[in-house]
Amino acid sequence: MGDGPRGIEVFEDHFQASTSGEDSMQTPTSSKYIGSNDSLRSISRSWTKRKLKGAASILNMLSLSKLPWMSGTDGRDKVVLTAAEVESLRSELAALEEREAHFKAQLEHIDQIVRAARLSGYLEMRMRWAILPGEPLPVDDSDVDDWLPRFFVLQGSCIFWYSSCTDLSPQDSTLLSDVVEVGTLPCLTRDNEDKRYCFYISTRYGLKYECSSISKIKVDSWLEALWSDCKL
Repeated sequence: MGDGPRGIEVFEDHFQASTSGEDSMQTPTSSKYIGSNDSLRSISRSWTKRKLKGAASILNMLSLSKLPWMSGTDGRDKVVLTAAEVESLRSELAALEEREAHFKAQLEHIDQIVRAARLSGYLEMRMRWAILPGEPLPVDDSDVDDWLPRFFVLQGSCIFWYSSCTDLSPQDSTLLSDVVEVGTLPCLTRDNEDKRYCFYISTRYGLKYECSSISKIKVDSWLEALWSDCKL
């Protein structure tokens, strides 16, 4: 450090070049290359600059839109960063590492679900309550668009649903032993959409889950699995 203007830190050789692979340099004594010192120096400088520009392209993915360059007293190219830019890069790298750890946990969770679940996938769902004795009949709400996408998982003795397949914990669940009825519902056709096939899951507590999908195969798979596992 110390070669740059005041208030700017110059990091020499901050990006070390790999000594293996296709970019590895031949030594002057190699039998495959014989040249003058000037030729070697010219190749070394261009090769180093190419490596630094490759590292610069990675840094440009962060907040720095342009990296300044300068030549040191030894004739080698250097990346010039202010102390504030270095601290900003450190903060962004720490944030990226945190995001990477979170995404990795999500992927591992999805992998565990897919491996352990008997059936899983997205369905649109809405909830309704059963009519209690003495209550009036419900109004026709077939035109009410309150369907929400949920990721359903049939695993073990429970049905879980998540707001998204990347969620680490379910939004709600129901024991298969609490399911008292599973059946089909009339198909729906909403504006500018394909026909949706529907079914419902009723529990002993009066809660009714209405589910739908544009895939008849998916709906049939869920009906078959629920009828079998709930022994209905």
